[in-house]
Amino acid sequence: MSTMIILNNDQMGVGDAGLGRKVLGNCLKKLGAFTDLEAIALYNAGVKLAAKDSPVATELHLLNENGVDVMACVTCVEFYGLKGNLIVESPSSLDDILAAMKRMDRVITL
Repeated sequence: MSTMIILNNDQMGVGDAGLGRKVLGNCLKKLGAFTDLEAIALYNAGVKLAAKDSPVATELHLLNENGVDVMACVTCVEFYGLKGNLIVESPSSLDDILAAMKRMDRVITL
């Protein structure tokens, strides 16, 4: 069963931002154990996670090296001024992200 994770913020949950970032970092570390994880889509403030200086850049890079497609929305990347500062080679269009969602058996928003 193929799975895509959606990250639309630079933290997990609502409340304390520091705690939300810590929980998200822990979650990303554990996602490597998901054998059916095929993609992680990042949009809105979630694209900040794919920045080279992000506190979770290492975790996302490792997931990407292990075959998980890390898809950062190009419109959001441009909005936040992150072009050229990502752990992924090139951002993804919304069409690419939506096509990937359509192929998945499960899409989970964190």
